[in-house]
Amino acid sequence: MIALNLIRNEKERVLQGLQKKHFTAIHLVDEILTLDEVRKTTQKQMDDLLAQQNVAAKQIGGLMKEGKKAEAEAIKLQVAEWKASTETLKTELAQTEQKQFDLLVLLPNIPSQLVPNGRTPEDNEVIYTVPELPTLSSTAKPHWELTEQYGLIDFELGVKLTGAGFPVYTNKGARLQRGLINFFLDRATAAGYVEMMPPLLVNADSGFGTGQLPDKEGQMYHATVDDFYLIPTAEVPLTNIYRDVILKEEQFPIKMCGYTPCFRREAGSYGKDVRGLNRLHQFDKVEIVQFEHPDKSYNTLETMVKHVEGLLKELELPYRILRLCGGDMSFASALTYDFEVWSAAQQRWLEVSSTSNFESFQTNRMKTRFKDSSGKMQLAHTLNGSALALPRIVAALLENNQTASGIRLPKAIHSFVGMEIIN
Repeated sequence: MIALNLIRNEKERVLQGLQKKHFTAIHLVDEILTLDEVRKTTQKQMDDLLAQQNVAAKQIGGLMKEGKKAEAEAIKLQVAEWKASTETLKTELAQTEQKQFDLLVLLPNIPSQLVPNGRTPEDNEVIYTVPELPTLSSTAKPHWELTEQYGLIDFELGVKLTGAGFPVYTNKGARLQRGLINFFLDRATAAGYVEMMPPLLVNADSGFGTGQLPDKEGQMYHATVDDFYLIPTAEVPLTNIYRDVILKEEQFPIKMCGYTPCFRREAGSYGKDVRGLNRLHQFDKVEIVQFEHPDKSYNTLETMVKHVEGLLKELELPYRILRLCGGDMSFASALTYDFEVWSAAQQRWLEVSSTSNFESFQTNRMKTRFKDSSGKMQLAHTLNGSALALPRIVAALLENNQTASGIRLPKAIHSFVGMEIIN
């Protein structure tokens, strides 16, 4: 949530940022500021009435001591009227604050100055791409055919058990999945991230804290009886661990990682873009999360980008890094780098990670603060990244490494999956 002080003091910056994200309801900024004036006026009226009541209380006490009961009673009647007016103003103030809050949570985060202008994925800035893309023979198969050929994933069984987008990993496919999860977790813990195993369902407060609610409620599976949400990413429970917590400055950076299944209702288009592992409703992912001092969060973002890049290098996958434009960024992000791997069989790039700095947007919602060296209370910054999401990684590994004798796996994961080749 954008800090109200930022809107008050830097309105033009906020408007420019919202326009860069192609947010259409710009009028909300003026409505928020108008409500702010109403709130301040109502608060002043309340304060004035309370001050009058305090003065009157002393007068009543003095008059009673002097035996001027009639005069004291007259003032008591006036005080009763002031108290009734105060209660009315109190209700009005609460209503105004709620209206203002309800509008504030509709505003997306303000993008960093590093964010390029643009509206669609085609406007994203490519900041790195491998110098050469691999080529395969004309007989190369897409991963949905390879998984059937080698008995790795049963998509039809998933449809029977649940529905489309819920694959069943079998035999060596299940072992590959488990091995990759362990590989990603081991690399994260070696980089100083503390491994966590969070719940897969969260309450609405957690969804609100990280910005999934109320912006993305339609993309989340909702267990309505208990009002719980299935997590779309481990970011949600991991980040909310520090909701309503006052941190110590020396605790930074706080580094966490976690493996979870992720659940997303989002519906995709039809065709090869969503076929097989390209888009799922349930998938596995290892997430890295950091809480950082505001002065250091952008340097930390670069180290997280390097971490993800290192994983892709070890997996020997051709990749590129994108800096997302304003129109393609998430609701809560201030700056996002996407990683895509090249699918030689499909002849297209597949997104496998988003690594983002949210600045204080999430911590303002979660009230996660720290006291700096001067004693001033500040909001911490949050960052997270996919390190990595498995489905498209598996798709690229299978497609790019297919040979006549089987699918050769990169050396870095041999010990994790217990095999060098799938045949």
